[in-house]
Amino acid sequence: DSLPRILEGLWLNIRVLFFAAIGVAVLGTVLAVLRSLRGPVWFPLRALAAGYTDLFRGLPVLIVLYLVGFGIPALDPDTRYPMAVLGTIGIGLCYSAYVAEVLRAGMEAVHPSQRIAARSLGLSHAETLRLVVIPQGLRKVVPALMNDFVSMQKDVGLISVLGAVDAIRAAQIVQATTYNFTPYVVAGLLFVALSFPMIRLTDYLSARMARREQTGGTV
Repeated sequence: DSLPRILEGLWLNIRVLFFAAIGVAVLGTVLAVLRSLRGPVWFPLRALAAGYTDLFRGLPVLIVLYLVGFGIPALDPDTRYPMAVLGTIGIGLCYSAYVAEVLRAGMEAVHPSQRIAARSLGLSHAETLRLVVIPQGLRKVVPALMNDFVSMQKDVGLISVLGAVDAIRAAQIVQATTYNFTPYVVAGLLFVALSFPMIRLTDYLSARMARREQTGGTV
């Protein structure tokens, strides 16, 4: 009986996940590039990016959601902000820090000779990053990035603490009126169904990359 209301709430979770993933991809890439800049002239930008990632990796996602979801409206009580939008911002702020560190690790794993070869061919620093470093680094950390995405799929359910009627809030409303906890089980199973394809794809890509790296060698 609760399934239609929970499915309607799950659609909100999916929309939040979609826009949060886009924001995380863009902001995470920018932060990773800033942290990979070389030379003392870029120190302020590197320090700013490092401070951002340290801050939001240290803060619990729930606290960030409270600060964004309740703190921003408190600054301007006359304006009504959609809680789903504020929740998307909070999720994006946190996970962009995690994704930035994963991307930076992949970029640093690219051998320096790749950068030197690209610059010797006449590529600028920006072209070297865009055409050589980032594509190679991204391939090295695809499984880790997809694991972060799976975690974000689950954490979008935290927007319910802001009052957004997502799958979890819909289950809570039904439970409060019927004193039946089955709606929570339904919501949990729907989140599992949402995450399962990505989990299986992550395992497949991890195994594929492991086989490719071990080709020609002995185990």
